[in-house]
Amino acid sequence: MPDAVKPPEPALPPAMQLIQMASAYWVSRIVHAAAELGLADHLAQGPLSAADIAGKAKLNAPALHRLMRSLAGLGILDEGEDKRFALTPLGEALKSGKAVAGSARAAVLTLASPWFSTAMDQLSESVRSGATAFEKINGMPVFDFLGQRPEAASLFSETMVGIHGSEPPAVAEAYDFSGLKTVVDVGGATGNMLAAILLRHKSLRGILADLPHVVKDAPAFLSAKGVSDRVSISPHNFFDSVPAGGDAYVLSHILHDWSEAQCLTILRNLHKAMTADARLLIVEMVLPGRNEPHFGKILDMVMLAVPGGEERTGEEYRALLAKAGFKLTRIVPTASPVSVIEAVKA
Repeated sequence: MPDAVKPPEPALPPAMQLIQMASAYWVSRIVHAAAELGLADHLAQGPLSAADIAGKAKLNAPALHRLMRSLAGLGILDEGEDKRFALTPLGEALKSGKAVAGSARAAVLTLASPWFSTAMDQLSESVRSGATAFEKINGMPVFDFLGQRPEAASLFSETMVGIHGSEPPAVAEAYDFSGLKTVVDVGGATGNMLAAILLRHKSLRGILADLPHVVKDAPAFLSAKGVSDRVSISPHNFFDSVPAGGDAYVLSHILHDWSEAQCLTILRNLHKAMTADARLLIVEMVLPGRNEPHFGKILDMVMLAVPGGEERTGEEYRALLAKAGFKLTRIVPTASPVSVIEAVKA
């Protein structure tokens, strides 16, 4: 029956809708298993059966077939009549690819990993106490945890590139960087945001400031983007200081990671480093009010349980900035989920 004449799908009863929400992690576990086992890489050259893969990968063939059949039901694989499986466009996105557009494997391995998901399992405890579940479980904040695990830290950096891939070009296009000479990307990791800004604005130079173990992948990334000759990398801990000399300071998805007290420390260090006419550009989701659905409202719960930060409304950003001696001047929307919150020294 053509779609145009199909009857509308009946709405599920409220109880079933809640059951679907509660069991959504089943799908997460299935997709994580596919990423962890590297199934997309095994299928990169063409269709194979579970038996074809199982011997080489040291897997149980019947169990693997059941997993691949489940993945076919999710649209990640395509099962042929000969019980051989091929990648769909969704499956193609599970292939290995370091910090490249179109690869979701790093994000799946990070966001559905036990170290990440266990903290979300304890969300109710965070709501009871206001404390971060991750730190209670692991005995340290998440970024200290990553600092001790280089492989997980690299995957996390790739994850940020994957999740926020549409944002840097959108920010570079939406915000007017004309008249500026030097942009400092504070906490910019591999330099994804900074690279997008420099690619669009050829007269700009950049400073990338982040922790030493975080910026270790930056030289290769910036070189691949063709902007390494216009970027200096400055190892900094933004809780201690940030580089001076910038016309604009970018904080992309930084403030939402930290408590209000920690945000104020970061902002006050920026205030010290900035000249009177420098601009602060905060790149974050800005929450809408009341009942409007928004991904940021879901992400806010992740911030509560994992790093201990929060998402904010425009007015909440205005109040936070004022406490650190800044004045919010405008909020610039972009063609992505984030906005640019511009502020100057008050």
